[in-house]
Amino acid sequence: MEAKDDHDASESMIGLLSEPRRRRILEWLQEEGSARVRELAGAFRVSEATIRQDLERLETEGFITREHGGAYLNTAAPQTGTMTLHHQDNMDKKRRIGALAASLVKDGETLILDAGTTTTEIATRLTSRRDLTLITNALNIAIILGSVPSFAVHMPGGQFKSPTLSLSGDKSVEYFRNIFAGKLFLATAGVALDTGLTYPSFADLQLKEAMIKAAAHVYLVADSTKINRSSFTRLGSLDVIHSFITDDGISDRDAREFEKRGIEVLIAK
Repeated sequence: MEAKDDHDASESMIGLLSEPRRRRILEWLQEEGSARVRELAGAFRVSEATIRQDLERLETEGFITREHGGAYLNTAAPQTGTMTLHHQDNMDKKRRIGALAASLVKDGETLILDAGTTTTEIATRLTSRRDLTLITNALNIAIILGSVPSFAVHMPGGQFKSPTLSLSGDKSVEYFRNIFAGKLFLATAGVALDTGLTYPSFADLQLKEAMIKAAAHVYLVADSTKINRSSFTRLGSLDVIHSFITDDGISDRDAREFEKRGIEVLIAK
């Protein structure tokens, strides 16, 4: 009887451990659009057989479709066709952040806009400016701002990622290493005082580092639900951030802690 109890406890523990992993695998796919079994096994430090089981479960739940050696996100194709970004939650907060961030931009400036729903909200509010030079890895942002006659819009090369409608990879990294901008509006999946800036996968870490080095002033734009939240991979500490634009869901305590780190906190209301 005791052996059976031990077996049941072991099975329960495996289930508890696998749920967070499956959630992060799904977050990875929601960022990248697709992934290989071997790549995921290496990243999560489990066997390929375990990853296949995780993917089978995610497929059963309707999130993904498995293919030989990997899987892809079910929503990737229709969202790309309509130029729709995957992460559409907390849009009211993101719109307010976008409005505040855009208000900080003056005519004639040179900006870098990271890919994402919040940075897209910034872009839609910049069309009344004049003579901006904008560099972005986001195809949808380039289309929004490229229609303004007085704007100069530049994009890197790289590999296309459908969930974020963005370009990534070595070519993108090299491009940003050769430019300079006054301001960067940077997106993140999670921001915490202890873990810093975190993202769902490895792919964009070097790209975001290059963007940060290319800008004189770095604005992190993230709604309050991302505060004290950690994703899979860590970009680094908060030292790279000059200002943090968020919504009024941030607690007074967290705001003070960010300010103690020398980060200006701007709250969109």
